[in-house]
Amino acid sequence: MTAENVFEAIRAFLNATGATFVEKHHPPTFTSEESARARGESLSIGAKALVVKTDDRYRLLVLPADRKLDSQAVKRHFGAKKMRFADATELFALTGLVPGSVPPFGEPILPLELWADPALGENDKIAFNAGSLTTSIVMAFADYRRIAGAQWLSMAQTS
Repeated sequence: MTAENVFEAIRAFLNATGATFVEKHHPPTFTSEESARARGESLSIGAKALVVKTDDRYRLLVLPADRKLDSQAVKRHFGAKKMRFADATELFALTGLVPGSVPPFGEPILPLELWADPALGENDKIAFNAGSLTTSIVMAFADYRRIAGAQWLSMAQTS
């Protein structure tokens, strides 16, 4: 799948599920901080989507962009001995995307099991790069919770 296909799949999915969203186009952003500035939004509403490998299984973990992943909590939850971030080659092979462009959606957008942190709900909206370093989506958190199909896991720690 290409980045353009991922963006089109997200747009179609959001429209099909009746979600309200705004597309924002901006210069390429490579970090959550850059994305928040480009969108004109608080870092706390950003959704940081991380592809990790726990033992032999890849998963998509989503947490607020102003927080860090609690790796120990993730390993404990999955009973994993090892956990690491997917490297750029693995990420591309799994999703067709580059680091920084992964949206917070598993099936039907990305072929990954989706786990999201409840702290995402501390804001009424959520913002994320939508399969591209130059296109973001801002939407209501209530719509994200309703349509994403995430399993919920406390895995974020404040910086």
